[in-house]
This record gives sequence, structure tokens and C-alpha cells, in this order.
Amino acid sequence: MMEVLKTVDNRLVQLEAPEDGAWIHLNKPSQKEIASVSELLDVEKDFLTAALDEEETSRIDTENGQTLIIIDIPYVNDNDGLIIYETLPLAVILTEKNIITVCLKENTITNDLAESKIKNVHTEMKTRFLLQLLYRVATRYLLYLRQIDRRSAAVEKELHKSMKNKELIQLLDLEKSLVFFSTSLKANEATLEKVLRGRFVKLYEDDKELLEDVLIEIKQAIEMSNIYSNILSGTMDAFASIISNNLNIVMKVLTSITIVMAIPTMISGFYGMNVVGIPMPSFWPVCGITVLITGGATLFLYLKKLL
Repeated sequence: MMEVLKTVDNRLVQLEAPEDGAWIHLNKPSQKEIASVSELLDVEKDFLTAALDEEETSRIDTENGQTLIIIDIPYVNDNDGLIIYETLPLAVILTEKNIITVCLKENTITNDLAESKIKNVHTEMKTRFLLQLLYRVATRYLLYLRQIDRRSAAVEKELHKSMKNKELIQLLDLEKSLVFFSTSLKANEATLEKVLRGRFVKLYEDDKELLEDVLIEIKQAIEMSNIYSNILSGTMDAFASIISNNLNIVMKVLTSITIVMAIPTMISGFYGMNVVGIPMPSFWPVCGITVLITGGATLFLYLKKLL
């Protein structure tokens, strides 16, 4: 799907076709749309298809006066009610007259821009538009990291009540999400530092300040993801030890119960044999002795805290 938007009278309006100063957003584009944009705006086709690979890492490249910036953006995947946080590449292409974004999936970041949820967005100011987009990406990472922290705390409370595989799998998914975030944020930081040098993108004084703010947010997100990842990893190890300890306790109790139940079984086995000369052949004395021995064994195991 292709959207063409342009700032008119301080608000974004949708256009029928690309024109100078417009923002062209390609969301999961078809080969026909890619070929059309490449021909109309004279854009390198490889630039347009770069972000369609989910494994594409954050980088910056320039060719024929066009600049390609690929950044990893956070993405929430709802899988049958189980929320998983992932990352996917977003390509930003700066041409002489336009700015183009390409993404494999619909995401909240470009949607917020298109729906004018970000103030003072001017599509003709390509550098400013790029930095506003990058700032939105950084703040979205911070938002999702706080959500991950709250979700992990909620899952921990559930684990205190009952040790279930479902909660442990949720913690494992959150830990995996933090690894994805940390890796993507570090790659984004390296790309932004290249932008800050001004070799690939022309920066003005105000733009440098905004880019520095973006870098600060990215560094904060990296630190938060590392902290949360370490905490979650320690929590997983702790709960794994607790589950193992609980299993040992259960096995100890079951073994003690087996020992107690074996006493009357063993005595009844002796008296159930078809032999002569067994002491106290009467039923009630043997039954009483069996109860006394079983009770004594139970009391002994209880005092030793084995039951």
C-alpha cells in the first residue's frame, strides 16, 4: 500500500500522486508499487526493497545523491492474546525533493505521523522530518520497555501464587524481547552517530540539538533494556531454583508416605503366607502392633520434618 502525504497549511493532507516536498510511505508494497515509485522519483530500487528483509540491520548508505537510512523500530505482535515485542526494519530514503519510508508491516510510528499525532511535521523539511521520526522511534522503545517491566512484574506475582509453565513462557518471551530491543538499539545508536557527523545528511544547528536528544533517548533505552534483561534473567534463574526445590520437597514427602504405607503391607505379607509357626497368629494383636509401628514411623518422619 502506498500513501502520499504533504504538509499544507501546517497539516498533513493526502495526495493522489507524488509531488515535490511530499512524503511517500510504502507499507508492505507490491512489486508494482516499488517499480512505480522507482520510476517516478528516480529512486534506486535496491533502496526501496532493503527494508523488506526482516533480517536487515540498521545502517546508512548513499548513492547518486540519495541517502538510505535503515533503523530498527519496535513492533508489538499479538499472538492469540500473548503479546510479543519484536523489531523490524524501517527504511528512510532522502532524495533531492522527497522523503520516502518503506516498512514491511503496518506500525504505530508511521501511523502516528500520518495521523498528525506529532506536531509541527513539515514534509518539505526532510532532515527535520527524519529526526522527528527517529525521536518517535526512541520514545516508542522507552514506552515498550516500561510495558515490558510492568508485564514482567505482573507475571512474577502470578508465579508467587502458582508455578505454571504459562507464566514461565511469558517471562521467557519478555526476556527474548529485551534481547531484540538491546541489539536493535545498539545498531540504531551506531547509525545515528554516523548521521551526527553530517557526512550523509545535512544538519542545521537546531537539527543537531534534536539529534543529540534522540541519541540521549536511545542511550537511555539501551541502559533500560540491559537493566531489565539482567533483572529478568535473575528472576528466571530464581524461579527455576524455586521450582526445582518444590519438586524435591514433593518427592521427599511422597517417599516418606511410601515408607509409611510399606510397613502394614510388609506385615500383612508375612501373615498372608501359607506357613506354620508364625508368632501371634490371631488377627487383632497383629493389627494393633501394625498400627503402633506405622504410627511410630509416621511420628518419627514428622519430627524429622520429612512429612
